[in-house]
Amino acid sequence: MILWCIFALMTAAAIFAVMWPLGRHAQKTGGGSDIVVYKDQLQEIDRDRSAGLIGEAEAEAARLEVSRRLLAAAETQPPPAASPVATQRNLQRRRAAAVAVLVILPFGAPGLYVALGSPNIAGEPALARADTAPGHESIDKLVGQVEAHLARNPDDGAGWEVLAPVYMRLGRFDDAVEARKKALVLNGDSAAREADLGEAEAAAANGVVTANAKAAFERAVARDPHESKARYFLGLAAEQDGNSEEAAAIWRALLADGPAGAPWTGFVREALARATNTPVVAPGPSANDVAAAANMSQEQSNEMVGRMVAGLADRLRENGADLEGWLRLVRAYAVLGDRDKARSAAADAKRALADHPEEIKRIDDLVKGLGLEG
Repeated sequence: MILWCIFALMTAAAIFAVMWPLGRHAQKTGGGSDIVVYKDQLQEIDRDRSAGLIGEAEAEAARLEVSRRLLAAAETQPPPAASPVATQRNLQRRRAAAVAVLVILPFGAPGLYVALGSPNIAGEPALARADTAPGHESIDKLVGQVEAHLARNPDDGAGWEVLAPVYMRLGRFDDAVEARKKALVLNGDSAAREADLGEAEAAAANGVVTANAKAAFERAVARDPHESKARYFLGLAAEQDGNSEEAAAIWRALLADGPAGAPWTGFVREALARATNTPVVAPGPSANDVAAAANMSQEQSNEMVGRMVAGLADRLRENGADLEGWLRLVRAYAVLGDRDKARSAAADAKRALADHPEEIKRIDDLVKGLGLEG
């Protein structure tokens, strides 16, 4: 008897839970204001990236996160107000649904469960039934969700703006070009969007700055003479056209005008060295870097040193002919107490300098001097 009382109470609670929404008026959500905020955040990310405050990878990750929130907010926008006739029809339908709930739920559910259910089988935990935990979906699944949203809302400029860099990361360059074009049309022309379009056009052409890409970069520079991405690619276009002097002049001006510590200075220096046929010279810390380091904690200082050493290692992987760079890298790892990385760097240096026995001897002498043998 007690068990049936419990079932009756559960049934009553279920009926109340189903009928409660049927008796309420639709409530408006605050999705509209959220959308404005997220679109402002996307613009802020573009401004930070253009100013060199964050790298391209960080900008793409931030755009993807904001896009998820933007799409969620878009789904919660309130529908347009219904007409009086439609409202009356909705009321009638709600009353019919309420009657159906009162009749079907208490009497139909038990019979349906007996006919189709499996009361003798133990329940399975939700964790075991979940294919993928929320927040761990594959990038393809997330892209598919955004694409589905844009198929339903092709005029969502913010969505195209978010999707384009993801296409670039996935190597879907033709799709990235189309997304960049739609973002330009829907969100308005800007130097950053023109530069992004030109970058996608060049990527789709296997790194060649085509006429369309060059035109986009020229429009970007016309709008903002300090647009770093467009200026770099215009230099690349000049180099590909065989005009190394013009390319070198563009890249020198870009390095002179760029903010200190900009993430793109490394490959611009390499491009300049290639155009002028001179070895790459790794820059030392500026006066501002030294002053900033003096005010850092030990942890912050170590982090800064680690970034500089990692940057040197990345550069040497691209250009292994720099003996002085290898010597600095081995010493840096030894000073940081990472002897394994110091030995590994020495081995990498000897492979890169295999055709220069005198330079290999200097690497060996340094290894001996630092006690890294064995």
